[in-house]
Amino acid sequence: MRITVLTVADCPNARPALERVSAALDGRPAQVDLVEVADEAEAARWGMYGSPTVLIDGTDPFAPPGAVPSLSCRLYRDADGTVSGVPNERALRQALAGATSQVGDAGASDCCTPQASDALDVVGRAGLGRRAPAENGLRAVHQQILRHFAATGAAPDAQTLQPVAAGAGRSSTEVLAELADEDFLTLDETGNIRAAYPFSAAPTRHRVRLENGVEVWSMCAIDALGIPAMLGQDAVISSTDPVSGEPVTVTSTTGTSQWEPASAVVFVGQRPGGGPAAAASGDAHNY
Repeated sequence: MRITVLTVADCPNARPALERVSAALDGRPAQVDLVEVADEAEAARWGMYGSPTVLIDGTDPFAPPGAVPSLSCRLYRDADGTVSGVPNERALRQALAGATSQVGDAGASDCCTPQASDALDVVGRAGLGRRAPAENGLRAVHQQILRHFAATGAAPDAQTLQPVAAGAGRSSTEVLAELADEDFLTLDETGNIRAAYPFSAAPTRHRVRLENGVEVWSMCAIDALGIPAMLGQDAVISSTDPVSGEPVTVTSTTGTSQWEPASAVVFVGQRPGGGPAAAASGDAHNY
């Protein structure tokens, strides 16, 4: 495991962040580096969202939706609302435990690969298939795409993603093509982002209005239900019954959902033939 603490010069929270990381590791082996970031371009390359930023195997587990690279001072909000200049030790422990679990899963044999009939796991790898690899700028660009959707309701273009891709020495079009080949997203015939699960760049029957006022479209009913939990926001999901056209509304508040009509259920299905998840599931997941 590699942990990188990104800071700016003379950041008063750099040393406390390192101490908090050390306490959270509790003796577990890890390579811990302190990197001083000099300018905005370097912040974009690293994926630094304020000082200090803690990366675990190249990923910022505390990055807020819609965040943009920055050299500003960073504040972390604990579960009880307390604000601090460094991540909470308990939250760090949870993030480190998740990284350790993923490393262990990645090293396991293929004996337990989910069967093709598992409609909830069309990408395989027990859900890890939706986490892009850290190498070659894939994860950094993928995360920036998801944050852009969450902040604006729309897909970013290649030019917007270029600073992040450049951090890995690549062009954004190269990274987008590779992400599409691995089914982390889909592109249209012009190379623009059509969808980045769970978000759709085009209107669908499943609209999610976030508490910050942003409206996003989801690929399917399951994706819509996952967006509030993914972003840590309350949301209202508006959909329709695919047969009767009757409106279906799901209101998610602090992790609890209520729906109208009360008789609404979610149908989970999968089309035969394989291919991208958008083709294998898509509207096979409905209310």
